[in-house]
Amino acid sequence: MKYGYFRTACASPELIVADCNFNSEKIIDSINKAKEKKVQLIVFPELCVTGYTCGDLFLQKSLLKGAVDGLKKICNALRDSEILAAVGLPVRKDGALYNCAAFIFQGEVLALIPKTNIPNYSEFYERRWFTPFKDSGISFINLDEDLQNIPFGTDILIEDEKNQLIKIACEICEDVWVPLSPSTRHSLKGASIIANLSAGNEVAGKSEYRRSLVKMQSAKNVCAYIYASAGQSESTTDMIFSGHNLIALNGTIKNESRLFHQSSELLIADLDLEKLEQDRVRTVTFAECAQNNLSEKENNYLSLFVDFQENENDFSENDFYDFITPHPFVPSGELEQKERLLSIIEMQSEGLAKRLRHIHAKSAVIGLSGGLDSTLALLVTARAFDKCSLDRKNIFAITMPCFGTTDRTYRNACLLAEKTNSTLKEIDLKKSVMQHFEDIGQNPEVHDVTYENGQARSRTLILMDYANKTGGIVIGTGDLSELALGWCTYNGDHMSMYGVNSSIPKTLVRYLVSYFAEEERSKGNNELCEVLQDILATPVSPELIPPDSDGKISQKTEEIVGPYELHDFFLYYVLRWGFSPEKIFFLAQKAFAEKKDSNGNSAYTNEVLLKWLKNFYRRFFSQQFKRNCMPDGAKVGTVNLSPRGDWRMPSDASCQMWMKEIQDLEKILGKEN
Repeated sequence: MKYGYFRTACASPELIVADCNFNSEKIIDSINKAKEKKVQLIVFPELCVTGYTCGDLFLQKSLLKGAVDGLKKICNALRDSEILAAVGLPVRKDGALYNCAAFIFQGEVLALIPKTNIPNYSEFYERRWFTPFKDSGISFINLDEDLQNIPFGTDILIEDEKNQLIKIACEICEDVWVPLSPSTRHSLKGASIIANLSAGNEVAGKSEYRRSLVKMQSAKNVCAYIYASAGQSESTTDMIFSGHNLIALNGTIKNESRLFHQSSELLIADLDLEKLEQDRVRTVTFAECAQNNLSEKENNYLSLFVDFQENENDFSENDFYDFITPHPFVPSGELEQKERLLSIIEMQSEGLAKRLRHIHAKSAVIGLSGGLDSTLALLVTARAFDKCSLDRKNIFAITMPCFGTTDRTYRNACLLAEKTNSTLKEIDLKKSVMQHFEDIGQNPEVHDVTYENGQARSRTLILMDYANKTGGIVIGTGDLSELALGWCTYNGDHMSMYGVNSSIPKTLVRYLVSYFAEEERSKGNNELCEVLQDILATPVSPELIPPDSDGKISQKTEEIVGPYELHDFFLYYVLRWGFSPEKIFFLAQKAFAEKKDSNGNSAYTNEVLLKWLKNFYRRFFSQQFKRNCMPDGAKVGTVNLSPRGDWRMPSDASCQMWMKEIQDLEKILGKEN
């Protein structure tokens, strides 16, 4: 299974109610299309061999025989295939009729899974024909002379012989709508993929509810959920069916069909099963529930092993059915993005407001550089002061021009302080820093790390002392990306009394400042909005090296440590998912494939991606000592580096295994070129 991906599909093929021969042919057509797409599991709707809306015809022997014949036809078509198919049909057993899912692999019916919960309310009358299956045991059934000794029951897992990530279980339609779904038991038993063969009809508003239900079922069970629903070919005598198919992974809809879509369409998604494994391991309560809530009786699951051949997917540009966002920390969708950004700002400001109230702070002190991070810190602090009913004049925005300060950043810092109604204080560092250089014997013409850090630590000394002087608190401006890379001066900008940006990655900082800019524009504060827009357009820099001959920033952070959008991408997949360098490299290739430079060429070649990935790991491991003593700062996202919260790591841990994997990738890349 390449990179942990498993390819799945849903289909709602055209059918004719009660014409099993026609229906089985259409099912086979969909399976053949899925095989061409290298799908490994395809799920069809409930009772798709006969049609869901047969009514009292389900009691006709001819229909039941036709269903078995249709099943055999599908088996024959799959005899030389590596795809697992789940189809629905009615099955008689021990004097009862069951609504079943048949799992077919290489021409064999592996199992028949009966429906547990049979609806008999509103427009549903299934109990008129079908019996709910209540036994957790496994029995065996003979459908005819060709289909013998088929396992029959709900507690069945279909597993891959070679890959423990692939464990497939099943429930049918109504089963997911009840308070305690079979899929919950299946997931606690180890199922990573739930197939749901459904025939939910369509009424106003139901599709939204269905989407939420599938999404949350996959989230709480930390599983993949494949939901195939009956299409518009079903009878419309009393109900309408839309073929609303859904594929979800751990709370995220990976693909979704249009309502009343064309029956011939396949809904395909590549599902990253490694994510499920990582989340189940990280969320230790999942394993605890599995141990505590499964009775001895429920442990009698039957595992059926199949051999899924190693998929041949090359995941080329047109052969990858997953979307990898280049900015995983930034929410997608305009409405969702605005809601999430506001939520983050509120969390930042509430966290600071709590600290201000607790220590009875009279003021807040911020080193205001005219850059992104300090801008966000000031805007959040202003919001926190408003929450505490404190005068913004007691926010002391201290600008400390030194050797690298440019007119642009200085001007923006002054304007920002003015437009936020905070108190601007200018303290020129040149004289004190030169004295410091003289004291330690540093040649000011040598622009080395001592030259840079001497300025950074001088800034922090002033901020700390001024906070003492005014009965205040120093607000840290450093962000999550800087902490990950160690791009901060130890006991310089690394230190503060409360870090409001400590869990905000650089890519997200930009969006938050943009949100503030639009908010101010909507209030009519156009001057503040324009300042914020210019700050957003300014290159990221610590401004510790003198400007160029044109007075512009010469020290550009991303030219030194690498593009922040890449490092944030790496950080997300290292911390949130624990993926290997090889997989992160693959995901980065997909995420940034369309990124172009100013000349229209690929912005990030494979060589560039590996270069900065190597740099990320090197810096991330070597700079842990800074994170082990970082100031307080509230977690507001899924990833954080606080040693008191999400991330505990020894400062002297080795990164050699990770670096070797990258070196191996470089060798492979070199051979390919």
